[in-house]
Amino acid sequence: MTHERPTLLSLGHGYSARALAARLIPEGWRVLGTGRRPETRARIAETGVEPLPWEAEPVTQALREATHLLVSAGPDDEGDPSLRLLGEAVADKARDLYWAGYLSTTGVYGDHHGAWVDETTPLAPTTRRGEMRVAAEAAWGAIPHLPLHVFRLAGIYGPGRGPFEKVREGRAERVVKPGQVFSRIHVDDIAQVLAASIERPNPGAVYNVCDDDPAPPQDVIAHAAELLGLPVPPEVPFEEADMSPMARSFYSDNKRVANDRIKAELGVELIHPDYRSGLRALLEAEPA
Repeated sequence: MTHERPTLLSLGHGYSARALAARLIPEGWRVLGTGRRPETRARIAETGVEPLPWEAEPVTQALREATHLLVSAGPDDEGDPSLRLLGEAVADKARDLYWAGYLSTTGVYGDHHGAWVDETTPLAPTTRRGEMRVAAEAAWGAIPHLPLHVFRLAGIYGPGRGPFEKVREGRAERVVKPGQVFSRIHVDDIAQVLAASIERPNPGAVYNVCDDDPAPPQDVIAHAAELLGLPVPPEVPFEEADMSPMARSFYSDNKRVANDRIKAELGVELIHPDYRSGLRALLEAEPA
């Protein structure tokens, strides 16, 4: 690491980026994070991160001061918003960055009928969202000399993003589609993977970020109910479930995502290797 104060610019400073910042700031890092709305920037400031509006001039200036770059903002209908905002500035800064990370999704692999995929699996997205992620990965990877690391995240859960509220309120459904599994990752493990990559840069690397236990979604809901001591919600066939088109589309992909690379290359030992560990920790952390 350099002798200058390490400075992370976080574009689209959301849930995963906040978890990383919570690790870095106590270690002496300066973190700057963007937020589009004033109320978002106010919440960012409360965490010790310096808030920035989503505007070219202040973000470009922050990029000049950054030693590290994290891109969390996902693509929209027009492509990657971060590249639209400051693509030329990133190209100019690329040689001077120690590390850059792009948060992608395991959706880029598409549907594999429950089979295992790893980072060498060809990308074959089945949704428009997945196609746009593939394009965004390629666009960032095409910037010369950018020390880019791509992190393909599984379904994210953690504080404020768990099944307990729905189970308590009786709104949870155990949607069953035979053979369907999803991979997941606790936000604390995302943060430790990113931190480990920052410590061991390997430009060009791609990492799947998921736990050890791809599992049917209905099993997760059942376990949450059992932890709460509440009745397990009844099963609902996928075809009959009351789901938004967005939620239903996630069931078009069925795969098990391998995470060997984060362990072998980054030395990561997962805090929550399965959903049972993660849910138990979330419940124990709730206020009494």
